[in-house]
Amino acid sequence: MILDQNFLIFSSLFVLFGYLVGSIPFGLILTRAYGLGDIRKIGSGNIGATNVLRTGNKKLALMTLLLDGVKGALAIYLVKVISNYEIVSNLNNNNFFECVVGVSAVIGHCYPIWLKFKGGKGVATGFGVILYFDLFVGIVSLIIWLLITKIFKISSLSALTVYILIPILMFINSLENVFLISSIIISCICFIKHKENIKRLLKGSEPKI
Repeated sequence: MILDQNFLIFSSLFVLFGYLVGSIPFGLILTRAYGLGDIRKIGSGNIGATNVLRTGNKKLALMTLLLDGVKGALAIYLVKVISNYEIVSNLNNNNFFECVVGVSAVIGHCYPIWLKFKGGKGVATGFGVILYFDLFVGIVSLIIWLLITKIFKISSLSALTVYILIPILMFINSLENVFLISSIIISCICFIKHKENIKRLLKGSEPKI
């Protein structure tokens, strides 16, 4: 009974922690810090790296991409450190906790409470989480994403293609079902956030980067 209570308590705390870390809007913070104004009033209004690129500052876009990715992986790493403490390790659910935090970080990025739940699309943060879950799957996904972006120059197309492939790659390579389930959830979130992009892709009107 005590173990069940501790499990619920730590699960809830880790959900909150992952969400709060993921909700840090680096795109907004960086554009304001560099005097480029409110990124939400530029281009698509999104706080992610692709919209930051529309400011014309490639360095800032790259910084946003990296920081959004790092925050997903960092949230999981910190929970892994916490999980080494006896009260948590006794629950024998470390992989589950890592997945809870990873998914929560993506949700936090996409629906940050500070920005009235209008955040990014979860691509970079999702990459950070997937890289932590399975380095091979993460690297292969990044390579495919870069290739498609280079060839077609359509950010949403490369993101959607990769997030179709990630659960498949995770199914093939990962020994942990909880990582597979988490990758499916992250992919679903990514597709939900890209629904307008999907409509434009189908119409052939999606802008290039």
